[in-house]
Amino acid sequence: MRARERRVLMDCDRNRLSCVTLVVLGIALIAAPLFLNAKARMASADETAALAQRHSDDPVLAKAYRFARGGWIYVHLEGAPHDIGYQHGYLLAPEISDAFAAVSSEMTYASKRNWDFFRRAAHQMLWPKIDVDYQSELAGIADGLHARGYKLDQDDIVAMNGFMELADYYVPWLDKQTQTEAAVTKPGEEHCSAFVATGSYTKNHQIVMAHNNWTSYNYGARWNIIFDIVPQRGYRMLMDGFPGVIASDDDFGVNSDGLMITETTITDFHGWDPNGKPEFVRARKAMQFAGSIDEYVKIMLDGNNGGYANDWLLADRKTGEIARFELGLLHNKVWRTKDGYYVGSNFASDPAVLKDETTFDPNNMAASANARHARWDELMAANQGRIDTTLAEAFLADHYDTYTKKTGPNRRTLCGHGDLATEGDPQFAKTPYNPTGSVEGKVIDTHMAESMTFVAHTGHPCGTNFKAREFLEAHPEYNWQASTLIDMDAGPWTQFRAGEHAPSGEGEGK
Repeated sequence: MRARERRVLMDCDRNRLSCVTLVVLGIALIAAPLFLNAKARMASADETAALAQRHSDDPVLAKAYRFARGGWIYVHLEGAPHDIGYQHGYLLAPEISDAFAAVSSEMTYASKRNWDFFRRAAHQMLWPKIDVDYQSELAGIADGLHARGYKLDQDDIVAMNGFMELADYYVPWLDKQTQTEAAVTKPGEEHCSAFVATGSYTKNHQIVMAHNNWTSYNYGARWNIIFDIVPQRGYRMLMDGFPGVIASDDDFGVNSDGLMITETTITDFHGWDPNGKPEFVRARKAMQFAGSIDEYVKIMLDGNNGGYANDWLLADRKTGEIARFELGLLHNKVWRTKDGYYVGSNFASDPAVLKDETTFDPNNMAASANARHARWDELMAANQGRIDTTLAEAFLADHYDTYTKKTGPNRRTLCGHGDLATEGDPQFAKTPYNPTGSVEGKVIDTHMAESMTFVAHTGHPCGTNFKAREFLEAHPEYNWQASTLIDMDAGPWTQFRAGEHAPSGEGEGK
């Protein structure tokens, strides 16, 4: 072992022995990507007929159900933590297996680590910091998968839940600590466009919130779950989500006490605390237990590990107040109002966060985050007093580029298309024609929040379809995704409500 690696281990030992174990594993486990589709086995045709009967006979499964609508899969989960996890794993087993293949391939390719590295990080670093209830829920997901004949285990599920944290935040931090040669550079890809507005900016002075998820199309084509969760403790939640993950993870949802939640990621952020609590756990806990903006902030700050650093856009339908909560690792700040708006497009607002925790240039208007910020401000000003859910849907589909002053989809527009040419954008120059961008959208207002309802759209909110085969033929440099990249078709805007069942004619979507 090199001397500098010994020094890192000694430093970790002063804090916690588990950190030593993790750094040793981080140094040792650098390998080529592993595609682990073989770990997950789909139930055979002979087993299919027995599933429905088992579902009705099992008192845990009897409370849960799923159906498909508008390109989404609606899943109702209810009960104690392990029960909710078991229902999740059992009902979404095929989708979790499929999503795992995409997650494991991207994480290993981007980080230059093999999957065992992430399993060990999940087991040694993340698992001990997870609240007991969520440990039970994660274990339940693995148990539900096993009941369907799939072989993913608890460490796989925990690492998968950390897919927005481990490769993009932990690995760059670890490389820096160990001064790893050919260290992985965090891609700095933007994630999401969003706004929340109230008072004089909206029609009828009610809260309006909207969000489109930006991520790789590899993930986005699978980001199509609506979770209706009734936990044993805490508030009921209606949120969008990713198969196998206990938090929304693009973090759009509403709870039964009227807290409305979304976020956008801080671009070019650096920072990680190996002794902190996983972000996916804090985000889920905050959605489940926070009844106010202050409570949400408190939960997110407790054990903050710096992973998946976001600007949170929050709203409390009970008070009419909205907030922007910028959460770095070293700094955090809250802005709040009952008459105004906050927007998100991956820029940081606090000068301290920008200076100490990012490498982002807020003055480069060719950069997607800045161009979209300018567009949000234009739309808010031009539509003051008229903003409602219909306009919000149109905003999420917007294709105006404030840098070129032209209309046309690219990675600088609110409805992002990273696979299309974007002149001058620094991230496009670094990774041209990257299949990433807006992959779905959601909209909610005060009235909808009262009944725990929102509208959602799969695929690009503009309605454009993405065809994987055509893209890979045109851009073979992305053939490393060939085994997992699938078509991402745009669906219609579709309404979902907590507690609903499939109307007659709508199948379970299994």
